[in-house]
This record gives sequence, structure tokens and C-alpha cells, in this order.
Amino acid sequence: MSPSAPTAPTLAPVLKKILIANRGEIAVRVIRAAREMGIPTVAVYSELDREALHVRLADEAYALGGQTAAESYINTEVMLDVIKRSGADAVHPGYGFFSENADFARAIEAMGVEFIGPPATAMDEMSDKVSSRLAAIRGGAPVVPGTTEFAQGPDEIKAFGNEFGWPVCIKAAFGGGGRGMKVVQAEADVDDAMASAQREAKAFFGRDEVYVERYLTWPRHVEIQLVGDKHGNCVWISSRDCSAQRRHQKLVEEAPAPNLPDGVERAMGEAAVKAAKAVGYYGAGTVEFIFQDGDFFFLEMNTRLQVEHPVSEMITDIDLVEWQIRVAAGEELPMTQAQVDAARRGHSIEIRINAEDVAEGKFLPSPGPITKLLAPDGFGVRFDSGYHSGDEISQYYDNLVGKLVVWGRDRDVAIARTIRALDELVVEGVATTIPADLAILKHPDFQAVTHSTKWVEEVLDLTGIGGKAESSAPESDGDEAEPKVKRSTTVEVNGKRFNVNMWVPETPTVAVAAGAAPKKTKRGGSSGGGGGAIASGSVEAPMQGTIVKVLVEVGQAVEVGAGIVVLEAMKMENQINAEKSGTVKEIKVTAGDTVGGGDILAIIE
Repeated sequence: MSPSAPTAPTLAPVLKKILIANRGEIAVRVIRAAREMGIPTVAVYSELDREALHVRLADEAYALGGQTAAESYINTEVMLDVIKRSGADAVHPGYGFFSENADFARAIEAMGVEFIGPPATAMDEMSDKVSSRLAAIRGGAPVVPGTTEFAQGPDEIKAFGNEFGWPVCIKAAFGGGGRGMKVVQAEADVDDAMASAQREAKAFFGRDEVYVERYLTWPRHVEIQLVGDKHGNCVWISSRDCSAQRRHQKLVEEAPAPNLPDGVERAMGEAAVKAAKAVGYYGAGTVEFIFQDGDFFFLEMNTRLQVEHPVSEMITDIDLVEWQIRVAAGEELPMTQAQVDAARRGHSIEIRINAEDVAEGKFLPSPGPITKLLAPDGFGVRFDSGYHSGDEISQYYDNLVGKLVVWGRDRDVAIARTIRALDELVVEGVATTIPADLAILKHPDFQAVTHSTKWVEEVLDLTGIGGKAESSAPESDGDEAEPKVKRSTTVEVNGKRFNVNMWVPETPTVAVAAGAAPKKTKRGGSSGGGGGAIASGSVEAPMQGTIVKVLVEVGQAVEVGAGIVVLEAMKMENQINAEKSGTVKEIKVTAGDTVGGGDILAIIE
């Protein structure tokens, strides 16, 4: 198959029905690829995702129940039951959730269902960041100094830091995407950092093992996209630079990685393939490296599709989801390494549009309804999203609104086109990272590729940038609208979703009862945001979330900037600090409480 050759139905795979064990943008992405290949799809959904875009697009949909990921998307018993009842013969895990869970892969394979991903044995070795380092060494890739065993306690991490120097990085052994990752500057901070890393890892990946490695001072994050098949073939598709990050999570990604010394990209690609072959890998995967001062080191392998995979697609015209499906069906890779090398052209940039208030660099989660979403268009522009206008970003899931992906004949064109597309993109109702994205793209450091993974937090000036986007009221037909008596609704029969049309007497729809009281939090605070006068010295929740730890006691003296509570929102922990010095007079929350934006957490006199 040449890079420009048509996809299925010229070569229909043997898979007959694919269940997507995920939600949001990636579920939509897989559904669309499968539809182009003529394969029916099955969506799953939590109570909060009942009307989500991926549910509306799929051929079938099944309710999982629950709200949080633990109650729904990573509830193994419920998910396996739905897979069985749906009759799907394959499951695509997307990214996150079950995507790197070898036990889940084994469980569905025991049911005779194909897992659209790598073999469980490769996931065992590569999804565990400790054993993946050993596999990389076996494959000949250089690695950053770090432990090859799970950390058994804070003392081990302190000893490592004292031997190799501070700062060090505590990382979730079964995680990725910056979740469960904490940079520790000094020995005194280890205990709290390890506990926080384990809480995040447990919440997002279901396991809390961590390990430690040396933290480089000004590295770039460069990764290699690869795909292998079940016949022993493996090719690397492209390099990607993902150095523009905050909180170790990526904001801007681009392919190919720019300004690498001659031969480094190919050396990375070959090292990635060797590491993959060392564990018998097949399917799509990403090997991550850090690059500094001309040298590169193996960081970890993500045994799944990456959020940033579209930039590799844009410069090669390769549909990586289609390749995943074909590999799972037992087909050989459609292109050789030489053909992939010849297919690369131009430059691509991806912008992750997250529901966060930049807040001068604090990047605070901003859950809520999207009142208006208008995607940009034009030559070389693509927008992947799991939302439409009127959908809601929940505090219980990842805050990715969508991904703006742009192609240009060179990097300068790609940057200019991305800026133009961002200016056209409209997201209202929630704050987004768009202002920070524009600041990054326009900065001379980014344009000259002198930035690093620490550059956004340590150098980029975001002073004055932030604030929630203004909402626009939904459009109304007003009194002139024609009466409609045909109604569409959805019903569930034994958990399976059906769309039903009904002819009923016209009835006005009321979204909120007049005079309804605002919803109260577990501790009695209003979740409707800050309203009315707030007493001087009050510590407020900047967002909706769950209290995971209270850091102070009544009567304790605190200084400006002292931590008061740790608040989890969208799977990320945020320390809420005192804005004035004084004595803690009252603490209004305890661990486990749910709070809304503007709720008072503590009072300082």
C-alpha cells in the first residue's frame, strides 16, 4: 500500500465489531476510523456521558453506570460484562483507562475477544516503567540513571537523591502523561511528594507503585512513534517533540522533532524499534526519550496510542488507528521502513485545548458546560474533539476539549497556520489553554527551539493571561419557531441504548425550575461558584473538586503561600495556598469532601 492508497473496503479486516472501552475524543477517533473500514462499533458510557458525542456516533451503546472512572470506565467487572453482551469480537482501549492494563487484555482474550493493542507480555514489561528500562538496556538504548525496582518507601528515594543529586523525579511505574509524577527538590520534600504521586497514580491508573530517576536540568522531550505487526515487522513512523509542557503534561507537540543534530532522529528511531522487538511488541506504541546537550536517553515506552499521534499521521498520510486494527486482525504492516521514510513531508503541530484557566501560569481546571464550540477550518487544519456545543466537561474525567492539528510545508508555515487557526477557534463557557498556546507559539524561544520541558513554568511569562471565557446563551427559535410534535429520546433495555422517535403532544421544556436552590456540597457550601461578599482571609476553592488532604490545623500560624489543602480536580492534585499570613481560625472541609468553585475551605485571621 502506498502512502496515498485508499483504505478499506479494498482489504476488509476480519474483525466484525469493535467495542471502544473509552470516552471522549479518542473514542470518536476510533469510531470514525472503524466506520471508514466498514466495521460496526460499540460505545460505552457512564451516567455523565449519556449524551456524549462518542455515544451518538457509535452503532450501538451500552450503559456502564456510575460517574467516576472507577465506577464506570475502569470498572473491570462491568466492562467485561458489556463486552460479552455486545457480541464485539475486538476491543480498542484508546489511551488511559485500560489501555496499558495487561490483566484486562488477558481477560478479554480469554473470552475470545481481540485486544487492539500489544501482547500482554509486552505490556507487562513496558507498561511497568522499571522493567521497561531493563528492556531498553537489552535493546541497546541509553537510559537515565534511576532505580530498577519499585520504591519501597521514602528512605530509598532520599538515598537515591543524596547519591545522584537533587532534584529527582518520582514517577508512577504504571502511568504516563505526567500523572503520578512529582519532581522533588530536596530530601525534606520526599515524604509528601511520594504520597501525592501514589495517590494520583492510584486514582488514574489503578496502581500506586512508583520509582525514581535523575531529573535533567534543561531537556527536550522527543519521542518516536512506531508500529509493529504479529509477523515480526516493526517500523518507526516519525519523531515528535513534546517539550512545551506544564505540570509534566504536554501543551504543544510537533513532528518531526525540529533542530536535532544530523543522525540523531534516525538513531532514536532505530533504538525505539530495537527496544520494541526486545519484548515482542506489536501494535502502535511510543518510545519516549529525553534529549540534552547532543545526547538522548530512553525515558519510557507507552504501550498504546498517544494523544499526539495525529502529528505523525499528518506528515506521513498514515492512519495509525487503521494500522492498529489491521495489525490486530493479523495483517502485515502495509509499508516497509523505506516506504515510511519516503512518505514523510512537511511539518505538523498539535495543540491540546484543555479546559483550564491559565491563571498566569497556575493552569487551574475549569470544568463546566461548553456553551459554544466552533472549530477552525482551512487548508491543512484538523480538529479532533469529543464535544459539541452544549456538552459538559466533567470534573471526573480528563479536561481535554479537543486537539487542533495543523500541517505546513515547513515549520514556519505550520506555526503561522496554527496561530491563525487558534485565533478562529471559539470555545465559550469554560476557560481554556488557548491564550497560553498562543503565547508559546509566538515566543522567540519556541520558534528558535531553545525551549525545554521546564521552559513553560520557568521562563514563559504568562502575566495577565487567564480568566474564564464568556458564555453565550444558546440560540433560541423564539415565538416564530414552528411547533414540533415529533420527539426523539433514548431508552435503555438491559443496559443497551436505543434511539427512539415518538409523536407526542407538544410540551414546553424547562431546564431549571424557577427559584431552585443551588446544589450544596458535602460540607454545605454552594457549588454554584463564589457569590456575595467573602470575608477577609478566606481560603476559597478555585475550582470544583475533591479534598484529598488538609495540611493545617485550627490555631496554626501560617505565612503567605503556605499550603492549606490539597484539592483533586480532573485527576490532578492542586495545592491551595494561603493568600495572607495569620492564624487558622476555622477549617470547613475534611478529606473526601466535594467542593465547588468559590467554596470557602478555611478562614485565616
